[in-house]
Amino acid sequence: MIKKEYLIHAIDAALEAGAEILKVYARDFEVEQKKDNSPLTEADKASNNVIVERLESTDIPIISEEIKNIPYDRRADWKDCWIVDPLDGTKEFIKRNGEFTVNIALVSNGVPVAGVVYIPVSGTLYFAAEELGSFSINLEDKQELPEWEVLLEKADKLPTTEKYDKYTIVASRSHLNAETEQFIEECKKEHGEVALMSRGSSIKLCMVAEGKAQVYPRVAPTMEWDTAAAHAIAKYAGCEVLNFETKKELVYNKENLLNPFFIVKR
Repeated sequence: MIKKEYLIHAIDAALEAGAEILKVYARDFEVEQKKDNSPLTEADKASNNVIVERLESTDIPIISEEIKNIPYDRRADWKDCWIVDPLDGTKEFIKRNGEFTVNIALVSNGVPVAGVVYIPVSGTLYFAAEELGSFSINLEDKQELPEWEVLLEKADKLPTTEKYDKYTIVASRSHLNAETEQFIEECKKEHGEVALMSRGSSIKLCMVAEGKAQVYPRVAPTMEWDTAAAHAIAKYAGCEVLNFETKKELVYNKENLLNPFFIVKR
């Protein structure tokens, strides 16, 4: 079983990073454009600095969206690594709709063995580990983490519900493309009337983990740091995160950090 100290360390880092993000969120901020034309804000940088500083003490190497240019010949022999998105959903952050997250995953031999997803605006924390399971909790004090035993006692074990009035699909708020719409139409043929929910960032995977949706199709580009943490939340809540074409589980710390299209389902 993964050392609980590593999971607690990741949770602490996510909460501290979330506090830094909210400081920027509360005021005016500038938006830069990265080389791939994706947006970058002060909050991305501040969150990344906090997380890296926190995780470096574990002596486990880190892959982060903001420090991603590590050659594969250096990464190839890493048995374990952290995969981090310091602010997943920067577009949602800029829109100020609250649907952005801090993502921290511990990956071993390509498999997410622990994950933390934190929504700073709501104080909602998801955490999971192999053999422990997946949990969620809403933290009233967004910067104060309860003792481990208290945290487990107060948290909800996922899934929290498995009853549906309709087959429910969750999709990206920013990437509802033609391929996704085709998938939705195919679900309608199979299941009849379906419900559609839209969310930003890694929240979508967590919704399937919770049982609020039965499937999340992603037929648009994502990177490993977009999914690794929430993959762990879904996996240890009894869900599958599969390559859309091969139906094999997604793996991490690949030579190319781009994910294939994928589907998350119960």
